[in-house]
Amino acid sequence: MAGDGADAADRPSAGIERAGQGGRPRSPAVRRLLMIINRGSRAGGEAAGVAVSRLTAAGFDLMISAPHSPREVAPWIEAHADGAQAVVVAGGDGSLNAAAPALVKTGLPLGIIPAGTANDLARTLGLPDTMEAAADVIATGHQRQIDLGDVNGHMFFNVASLGLSAELARQLTRESKRRFGRASYVLTALKVLLNARPFRAMIVSDEGAARVKTLQIAVGNGRYYGGGMAVEHSAEIDDSHLDLYSLEIGQVWKLLAMAYDFRKGRHGLWREVRATRGPAFEVRTRKPRPINADGELVTFTPARFSVRSKAVSVFVPAPVQS
Repeated sequence: MAGDGADAADRPSAGIERAGQGGRPRSPAVRRLLMIINRGSRAGGEAAGVAVSRLTAAGFDLMISAPHSPREVAPWIEAHADGAQAVVVAGGDGSLNAAAPALVKTGLPLGIIPAGTANDLARTLGLPDTMEAAADVIATGHQRQIDLGDVNGHMFFNVASLGLSAELARQLTRESKRRFGRASYVLTALKVLLNARPFRAMIVSDEGAARVKTLQIAVGNGRYYGGGMAVEHSAEIDDSHLDLYSLEIGQVWKLLAMAYDFRKGRHGLWREVRATRGPAFEVRTRKPRPINADGELVTFTPARFSVRSKAVSVFVPAPVQS
């Protein structure tokens, strides 16, 4: 999250701006919003203009921060939570992940302006992909309570994993995401696959312990991750369960045959894929392996995965009346 301009929102200490009210309020229950803008995300600059103007025109008072680091996000929200009715994040899944601890601590609802590369949480929640429409969802005020995943005390919205995706997160640079968008995931994934080697792990769940030789173990809270792949086609982000899969194939090329089913979340139909659902899992490996949560490397094995039911309220489109 790096600033890229000389305005007040890019100064050190989270650079605070204020955007005044204008127009007629559409949602009297939500008046003052704390807004995090990741100007380093793929569409962060656009979000700064489009979303701010849309929400200001709808009658909201905005306090804006453009932090230089994800570590600044949660402390800033906590420091300015008094008197605020919601937090709005204009950025990608990494920016949303950075806000999660403060959302849990303050109880403030979350508004999402999809401005990242993958925007998997926005896809899981059925949010519109235009920033104007996403801002209108916040103005409307309809909320849904969703779960959070937890791995060794680190929260995640979408998925936490080890193996291929952790290596992908290590190699996927901010520059490549800005330059190539979602294609950067494909290009980097191909590079990772060429050097992929299986590793041994133990998966512990309510069903017992299983020793596996795998390329990847992923534990999903929501439905989508990695630029639109589905952890499991029936997964819901408010079902109080996690969905785990272990990719136990001998030849990497077989992933090409599985590609369509991975996109649809039906890879559990393949005998080479171990799939299970539960409230908690533990993964142990012989040596510590990095864990990727929502695109960021946050901890190492041994890893304990659990679910925090109904931990956060999020603004979502109102259900269509039949």
